[in-house]
Amino acid sequence: MSFGTEWDGPQVPVSGDEGQAATSALASAAYRDSPIEEIKKADNEWHQSTVKPGRIKLFRPNLGEAFSRALVDRMLAPGRKPLIQSFGTEPKFVVEHALAANNIRRERDNRLTAITVVCGLLFLPGMIGWLLVFQLRTFVARREDKRAGALATALLLGVGVLAALFLIKMPFSGFWAWYARASVVVPVLGWFWAKRICERTAADLRVRWDGLLSGTSVGAKVPEAVPRGPGQTAAEELRQSLARLSAEQQSNSVFYAGPKGILGMGTRWGAWQLAEDLVPADPGREIHPFRSWDVVRAIHDQLALLERGPLNTGGFPKPSIRHWIVTPIGEKATAVSRPEGTDVEAFQVKPHAIQDICNKQQFGSGDRHYLGVQWTLWDGQLVITMLITVTVLHETLRIEVTGHALGPVNSLFTSKPEAPTKEVAKSFKPWENRTIKLPLVTTDEVVRLAVRAPLTWYPPLLNWLGGSLGLPEPFGLRHAWADQPWRHRFMADDALRAATPVLRVVHSAAIKLLEENGVNTEKFGARSAFLSGNVQDPTPKKADVYDA
Repeated sequence: MSFGTEWDGPQVPVSGDEGQAATSALASAAYRDSPIEEIKKADNEWHQSTVKPGRIKLFRPNLGEAFSRALVDRMLAPGRKPLIQSFGTEPKFVVEHALAANNIRRERDNRLTAITVVCGLLFLPGMIGWLLVFQLRTFVARREDKRAGALATALLLGVGVLAALFLIKMPFSGFWAWYARASVVVPVLGWFWAKRICERTAADLRVRWDGLLSGTSVGAKVPEAVPRGPGQTAAEELRQSLARLSAEQQSNSVFYAGPKGILGMGTRWGAWQLAEDLVPADPGREIHPFRSWDVVRAIHDQLALLERGPLNTGGFPKPSIRHWIVTPIGEKATAVSRPEGTDVEAFQVKPHAIQDICNKQQFGSGDRHYLGVQWTLWDGQLVITMLITVTVLHETLRIEVTGHALGPVNSLFTSKPEAPTKEVAKSFKPWENRTIKLPLVTTDEVVRLAVRAPLTWYPPLLNWLGGSLGLPEPFGLRHAWADQPWRHRFMADDALRAATPVLRVVHSAAIKLLEENGVNTEKFGARSAFLSGNVQDPTPKKADVYDA
């Protein structure tokens, strides 16, 4: 199935792209090596990730492994559930980096699997013995006792001494004596070999992590997404999945989830309503017939001029102005269903259907129409959306303007890699501390990766043994880990400042159209003046939380 979007290779945001910072921050999570529990720090009050526990701690994934696997499965799997648009970011770029990170780890795991087979399975008794030692060492080190770390190290050294004595004083001879010696030594040699591979891969992943956050062009190599021939069905399916992802990102259908606001656009922080009766300007004549869509079109034309002003002082950047179809869902809904049928093509509700919804679906159940003006600011870290809806019930015309704001990506995703260090007391000045560098890959990490490597060919078993990451649903990259903008002074100012000009443009455009159609606009003008003063209230409200 094609969605009219051809695969054009990995995309790299360049300087000046609207969503560069937020997109790169989310993409960097695929390369991280921090504990999987760190993702809980990025959750907000509305969207919670789930760390699904496994059966054996040794098989537990880190954040990058779990994130990239969960992201690819959720966003590219055949028959997946619909996604929420990621305004201010490019989800295709993030998914490509998740695929690239999976490829890098797969190459490492292939080498580790070969080492595990040659140095482990062929000398299984020795590998089992060393694994038991490491498991016991991990159990001892987890204790809260301050001496637990030293005790764990002493345990490992003690086993090493016993292994050396076993090699020297062998209780039997012949072939089995040499096999027993090899079972003790070869797994250790395999560990040293595996450590070099793990360190090289870890350094590569960290360079990409740092490069994405530093603004350098870090490309995502996804060769399996480019079909080389008609028989490469897997590559063609991946290409179509990426095209489908890009098409869904451009959908004009969004979802309103009660106090969560419109998913992907953030919570509603302000609402201003202009509602007055339609009275003829001339008592002896009737109002010229018009429909809600006529008012919306007049407002649309004036909003397109927002970037212009009488003074050359900067002002608004060019906004995105779109017609949105908003579908209501439950506050605790875990899935959404996009509109389907002849009125929808490539996730886009067709213009004639938008017009019908605007004119007819104003009361009762069903989708609603909103005209939106949106700015993506702060390199994608702030998304400001002002939505306008026009309704006519009996003789009352209501024009409602609502403000939505989506804040920056959580700081977890913007933290750069730091070399592991440890503070220890100086030898001759114990009252002073010095910082020492620790290995990038620890002993336990090498064992974990080597044990996991053979099972990466069958992810369901690996997830069952070690656990996995459950993404917050309904899932969208941007809103799932967005903070509130109100703690950032300048972001809050930008959101609040946008409301007044938009409100005045909406009202002036609507009043002008009403005058042209013979409507008495005296009350509309008075109400507009009142709202124009009221909108300057500098305090954002929780407009979607009704205090009944």
